[in-house]
Amino acid sequence: QVQLVESGGGLVQAGGSLRLSCVASGSIFSIRAVGWYRQAPGKQRELVATITSGGSTNYADSVKGRFTISRDNAKNTVYLQMNSLKPEDTAVYYCNAEIKVVLALPPKSYWGQGTQVIVSS
Repeated sequence: QVQLVESGGGLVQAGGSLRLSCVASGSIFSIRAVGWYRQAPGKQRELVATITSGGSTNYADSVKGRFTISRDNAKNTVYLQMNSLKPEDTAVYYCNAEIKVVLALPPKSYWGQGTQVIVSS
């Protein structure tokens, strides 16, 4: 089995910073693209940032210049550094990864359980 576990969420004042972590564990052959998503109450889940296995990144316009996604392949971990946080960043943040468990099979999509981020004004 493969598990994704997010951590690092919490309560922070506007203008503050948090760093989220997403750790993949289990029977993993390789991790392809990884994305951070978020879902605010009453809203649809939205893409925040993605990073490919080669390190290429992409960001939602709403977080460009404030959030940075990175990965440590040796630790099977992806990070989301969030700076200059705003109340509208309040949401549950989810990690999604495309993971191959064996070479012969295509990658599958896995989700973590989410971590809550609350930004107070």
